[in-house]
Amino acid sequence: MREWLPAKAPAAGLAAKGFMPVSSIGRNGRTRGVTLIEMLVVVCIIALISAVALPSVAAGIESVRLRTASDSIAGFLNAAVNRAGRRQQAVVVVISLRENRLVAYSSEPGFMRELRMPGGVTIEAVLPPLAGSGEEEEGRRLLLLPGASIPGIGIRIANERGSRRVIHLDPMTGFPHTDSPGAEE
Repeated sequence: MREWLPAKAPAAGLAAKGFMPVSSIGRNGRTRGVTLIEMLVVVCIIALISAVALPSVAAGIESVRLRTASDSIAGFLNAAVNRAGRRQQAVVVVISLRENRLVAYSSEPGFMRELRMPGGVTIEAVLPPLAGSGEEEEGRRLLLLPGASIPGIGIRIANERGSRRVIHLDPMTGFPHTDSPGAEE
């Protein structure tokens, strides 16, 4: 016994002649596509993955800022020491905790260099602390003289998450190096 099938209507217009695209039809006459539920499931999965990954990405960005700031301080101190030694000029380095910056200047007219810390990174302290200073110091001035020994200081910086780095100026070699202090400091 034959099932009753509706008669096909004659095709008319541009679609029948092959000039116009016709939508594709899947099995059993259903059109292919994505349902609203499937789309919501995909969007929810993407949102969940993003929510899980966001804190670690933010921590990574802050870690990169701290590393970049410590490298910048090391380069700044190295340039000041080199200027004192090669140009035979006294160089003053001002480390300002309140303004969160370093400034270097010398007796040469027009020479002044400034280094500001990036957002989220602060200068916490200049090490070692000065003996006899009862209140918290606002910063320190270093005088780098040609041919003289380099002061052995350290600059401790921190980011908003509490990670710290200390940039030491080695008095024997005059080169700065960076340490990541543990939680005990």
